[in-house]
Amino acid sequence: MTDQFTVKATYGQVFAVAQFRAVFAGRLLGVMSDTLRAVALAVLVYDRTGSPLLTAVTMTINFLPQAAGGLFLAALADRFTPRTLISTGYALQCAVGLLLAFGHLPVAASLVLVAGVACLTPVTTGATARVLAEALAGDTYVLGRSLSYIVAVCAQMVGMAAGGTLVVWLGVERTMLVTAGAHLVAAVISRLFLSPARAAPANAPAKAPATDGGSIVRRTLRGNAALVASPGVLKLIMAQCLPAAYLAAAGSLIIPYSAHRGFSPQQTGVLLATTSLGMLIGDVVIGRAFAPATRERLVLPLLLVMGAPSLTLALDLPYPAVAAAYVVTGTGSAYLLGLQRRFLEAVPAELQGQGFALLNTTTMSIQGVGPLVFGVFAEFVPVGVAIALTGVGSVATTLLLREAVRPRPVAAEAA
Repeated sequence: MTDQFTVKATYGQVFAVAQFRAVFAGRLLGVMSDTLRAVALAVLVYDRTGSPLLTAVTMTINFLPQAAGGLFLAALADRFTPRTLISTGYALQCAVGLLLAFGHLPVAASLVLVAGVACLTPVTTGATARVLAEALAGDTYVLGRSLSYIVAVCAQMVGMAAGGTLVVWLGVERTMLVTAGAHLVAAVISRLFLSPARAAPANAPAKAPATDGGSIVRRTLRGNAALVASPGVLKLIMAQCLPAAYLAAAGSLIIPYSAHRGFSPQQTGVLLATTSLGMLIGDVVIGRAFAPATRERLVLPLLLVMGAPSLTLALDLPYPAVAAAYVVTGTGSAYLLGLQRRFLEAVPAELQGQGFALLNTTTMSIQGVGPLVFGVFAEFVPVGVAIALTGVGSVATTLLLREAVRPRPVAAEAA
C-alpha cells in the first residue's frame, strides 16, 4: 500500500475540500431528482397505457441506456474539464424535466427522451470520479468515494419515499418541474464551485496517450480495450460489479417474497428499505472504525457477509429474521471501501475518467441483468429459494475472485 493511503482520514477532512462539497451537493440533488422523475413518469405511463410492462420499463429506463454511453461515449470524460461535463449534464437533465412537464409528449417520446439523456450518465459519472481523484488524496479519497456512494443510496431512498406523495400532492407535471428545478440548482452549483481547469494527475504521462486520435466513438473503444488490458483492472471491475448484481437481484424479489409469506404492505415497505439501511450502516461503521489497511483485509470477509445471509431465506424465517438478513446483507457492501485505492492505482492516469465510466456502465448493466436472471428462476422455484440462489451465486463468485480481492503485500505493490 502506498504511503499516502496508510494514514486514516476522517469524514470532516473530506468535507473540508470545497470541490468535494460541490460534487456532494450536486449528486444529492441529481440522484434524488432522477428518482422522483422516474416515479412520476411511471405514474404517467401507467395512467395513459395501463401497461405494467411499460411501467416497469419506465422505472428502469435510466439504467440500460448507460451501457451504450459507456461503450461509445466514455472518452468524453477525459476530453473536457469535469466542470463543463458535470454542469452540462445537469443542465440537460433540467431541460428534459421541463419538456416532460410542458411538452405533453407521447409515452414513446418521453421514454426515448429519458433514455437519450441517460446515455450521457457514464460521461458525467467519469467526470465526477475525476474530481474526487484529483481533489482528494490518500484515505480522504477512499472516504470521499464512500460518501458519494452513500449519498446516492440515501437520495434514492428519499426519492422513492417522496415520489408517490409528491405526485399525489402536486400532480405529475408539477413534480417534473420540481425535478427540473433541482437539476438546475445542481448545474449552477457545479458551474460556480467546481474548478474551471483540470489539474494533471501526478502520474500522468508527459505526452498525449495513444487513444487521443480519431472520433469519440473510436477513442472510447480503444480506451476501453486499453483498460481491459491493463493489469488488474478487469478483475477489480468484476469484483465491484458482480456481487452488486446478486444484491440487486435479492432486493428485486422482496415484493413477491412478501406476498408469498403473507407480510403486510407496511412490512414489505420496511423490507424494501432494509438493504439500503444496511449499506449506510456498513459504510459509516467500516469507514470510521477501521484503518485503511484493515479495510483492505476485510474485503473478503465482507463479501461473504454480503452473500451468506440470503441463503437462510430458503427457510420460512419469522419476519424480524428476514429483515435482519437483508440488513446484514447490505452491510457487506462496505467491502467496496477496501477496493477503491487499488482500482484508482490500477487505472492508467490518462484514462482515469473513462475507467470510472466503464466501471459505472458495467455496474449498471449487470445490476439490470441480475434481477432478470433470478426473476426467471423465481418462476420455476419458490421465491425464497430463488433469493437463496442469489446468495449461492454471491458466495461462489467471491471464492472465485478471492485472489483478486486479497490485499497485496507492499513488495508486490511496488513491483
